[in-house]
Amino acid sequence: MSATGPTLVTGGTGFVGSAVAHAFAARGHALRLLARRGSDRRNIAGLDAETVEGDLTDPESLVRAVAGCRFVVHVAADYRIWVPDPQAMLAANVEGTRALMRAALQAGVERVVYCSSVAALGLTGDATPADEQTPVIRAKIVGTYKRSKFDAERAVLDLVDTEGLQAVIVNPAAPVGPRDIKPTPTGRMIADAASGRMPAYVDTGLNIVHVDDVAEGHALALERGVVGQRYILGGENLTMAALLDLVDRETGSPQRRVRLPVAALWPVALVSEAAARITGAEPRVARDHLRMARKTMFFSSAKAVSELGYHPRPARQAIADAIDWFRANDRMKPA
Repeated sequence: MSATGPTLVTGGTGFVGSAVAHAFAARGHALRLLARRGSDRRNIAGLDAETVEGDLTDPESLVRAVAGCRFVVHVAADYRIWVPDPQAMLAANVEGTRALMRAALQAGVERVVYCSSVAALGLTGDATPADEQTPVIRAKIVGTYKRSKFDAERAVLDLVDTEGLQAVIVNPAAPVGPRDIKPTPTGRMIADAASGRMPAYVDTGLNIVHVDDVAEGHALALERGVVGQRYILGGENLTMAALLDLVDRETGSPQRRVRLPVAALWPVALVSEAAARITGAEPRVARDHLRMARKTMFFSSAKAVSELGYHPRPARQAIADAIDWFRANDRMKPA
């Protein structure tokens, strides 16, 4: 492709961000990746890209990062379901996004793709798939992370409306697949289930999508998306029971698991959060996990399919690729 400057990808060392970086590199983009000092850079090893150090909480570093760029793809975010200090997450996800968008405006960036989340969208309440127009009430959003993504979207759209920011928003569902180093909450659940470390579950509903399809959706949004519009990048809607069945089919080792009501795990969440405040480790079960589990998080990608040409692969392939990567990278500890 012809270009007058590099494409900046924030969060390029992470799970979704590295998939985005690889997808854009395959399309011929000259890449500049924003990475925090000391960040794990295994996901971008061998990738032809310029790496610049910076942080969402350091506005001056963002100004330096966008200088001379043609496009900006903002993927970086603090993604945790439980946080001991909500203000730190809000500073990165909301104020950091606002600062980056302002830097892009000042630098004359041609177009921005902002990676939001289905966490910022409304739910139907009757298990039918929600879409970009489903109403959402901020006061009913569960958890700091989801509220931060909602507020960040509002910040981006406000700059689109008031200052002419050329931004398109994408809302990935629950991505799974290779390079999930941390791992993400969904990835950890799949790894635990595949290794026999998930004896019980709460049945809920979520939308599973291959991380490489999410990355492809970012590229399509840059090329075909309408400024100021949102596009859900989802895959397949699954109940937790159906998801675990797919995991078992992939491993070839069906597990016996107990389905528990949310209330049964509430004391476990309280103890886990208390321990996390002492150890600093993220709790495996938090109250916000359980609050979210009460809602069926099904979504429709029909708009992205019809307007962007987005075509996600089956959830089983996403799960298979995730398990293969966890195995190859020694991330599946036996029970």
